[in-house]
Amino acid sequence: MNPSSAQPSVLALAKMIDHSLLHPTMTDAQLDAGCALAARYDVATVCVKPYYVPRAAQLLKGTNVLVCSVIGFPHGNSHTAVKILETELAIREGAREIDMVANAGKVLGGNWAYVAADIKAVNDACIAHRAILKVIFENDYLQESHIIQLCKICSDIGVAFVKTSTGYGFVKQPNGDYNYKGATDAHLKLMRAHCPDNIQIKAAGGVRTLDDLLKVRSFGVTRIGATATEAMLNDAVKRGFPGPIPAGLDLTRQAAATTPGY
Repeated sequence: MNPSSAQPSVLALAKMIDHSLLHPTMTDAQLDAGCALAARYDVATVCVKPYYVPRAAQLLKGTNVLVCSVIGFPHGNSHTAVKILETELAIREGAREIDMVANAGKVLGGNWAYVAADIKAVNDACIAHRAILKVIFENDYLQESHIIQLCKICSDIGVAFVKTSTGYGFVKQPNGDYNYKGATDAHLKLMRAHCPDNIQIKAAGGVRTLDDLLKVRSFGVTRIGATATEAMLNDAVKRGFPGPIPAGLDLTRQAAATTPGY
């Protein structure tokens, strides 16, 4: 049986989630609350702003939840040297996973040598300090040919993950409004088709429900960025997904919430 077609445990679903705490207006109190939620649901990581890494590492010490820091976020336009410094600082302060944004302008301009060198430099820094790298493409800006070439570059370098989006790559429309698609089915399938099995896929932007999570999992996605962590995992419990279940999840409350008249 294809593992992606079997019904996963609630904990397995939790371990697909990078709980995203990246909105620019989030206060430290909101970030603290987000870390507490991540610990309670035993997700894979919290994905946080660079300045907050030390605090997240402190709050999550002793849990199974890792700290992930974004780098060059959200536009990827920092000097490579700055990305390396930002990466090394985040790792020193407790990050174990790094989500780096590729330079979209260089991608669209076809400067593939620059793009590859930029990604390789950050991946080398991650490897040297025992962290893993996810490379954010920001697919909303790109054509399929760009995505395929980025997959090739990341595969040749050997990064841990390729990732669809930042969650903040809004594209200006002809009428002046801004729109954002995030992780689309077509792009996820394209990325999986053009990366070897050892390169994992992260979907970010638009995965908001349990059914969304199960759908992208069926495409071979192994990690998602999400703000709707609690709703998705509560729904998995409500719908009777098997154990193991995250130890901190209040099963009494969940059972009560599904009782008629509660």
